Amino acid sequence: MSELVTGEAVALELRPARLPSRALAVLLDLMAAMAVYVAVTIVLVTSTASLDEAAQTALSIASFVLVLVGGPIAVETLSHGRSLGKMACGLRVVRDDGGPIRFRHALVRGLIGVIEILMTFGIVACIASFVSARGRRLGDVFAGTLVVRERIPVARTGFVPPPPPWLSGRFAELDLSAVPDGLWLAVRQYLTRMQQLDPQVGWSMAERLASDLAERTGAPVPHGVPPAAYLAAVVQERQAREARRAFGNGTVPAATAAALPVLADPVPADPVATADAPAVDSAAAGFRPPAGAVPEVVSEPSDGERPAKPTVPPEVSAGERPRTGFVPPA
Repeated sequence: MSELVTGEAVALELRPARLPSRALAVLLDLMAAMAVYVAVTIVLVTSTASLDEAAQTALSIASFVLVLVGGPIAVETLSHGRSLGKMACGLRVVRDDGGPIRFRHALVRGLIGVIEILMTFGIVACIASFVSARGRRLGDVFAGTLVVRERIPVARTGFVPPPPPWLSGRFAELDLSAVPDGLWLAVRQYLTRMQQLDPQVGWSMAERLASDLAERTGAPVPHGVPPAAYLAAVVQERQAREARRAFGNGTVPAATAAALPVLADPVPADPVATADAPAVDSAAAGFRPPAGAVPEVVSEPSDGERPAKPTVPPEVSAGERPRTGFVPPA
């Protein structure tokens, strides 16, 4: 990354283009310019066959200058630093302050490019790019420009590490309404990249972010809690609140759902499936149904192929459903 300072004293971090991508862009531009130059030459030869040799030579030189020198200058000026080759490679020519180039920048680059690219077959441009810290050739140095990459591969989103188990739920009463989004973004970026930082630098950044977060929440950092663990716990609490705000309506919390007992249907829907299923000890599961709630299953003598038939006790009429005695919680 290269840090450029604009006229408003704003630092811009841009990624300069390297020599391979720039060489490929120049090669594509030269191929396009040569194709246009050959087409223009054919048209001039066929249309100026009646002229003398001096006029044909003058037209050939003029067409060479206009196509191979004036063409790239016009294209870079109109496209604000994006020629055909640069568009294909994802590059752009910008000023030293990060702004778009103008005609004078493209003119200086084009005129010097004739010497260091066309006349020396790109040897001077390659040497200058190797020597320059930002990969600039002589045309960029004299014009005050820089070739940067526009298409930068997006990094994969890092994983925010969870806080220690002994910190989960400790900041449930913390007021997070005064924390700005910029501070949340800085904390999240630190947590996703703290494994890549130097230990001392990472510790100092965590202390600074923890102090800023404690100042916005109005509660100091608990004594003995590492700053990185404190940041992770607060971020987890914020995510939990956002989840409750988004999905809290009409849902049962996980703790309440886990505390409710899971009851089986007293009347099995399929006697065959019930007979084949393994037996479950209800006393071991922590729930004992009341007496008379589950009808007894009386097996009649059979040849091993007939399933057991459930019989309903006589005290339960045909139109009355067996009562289990279980009242669901409010």
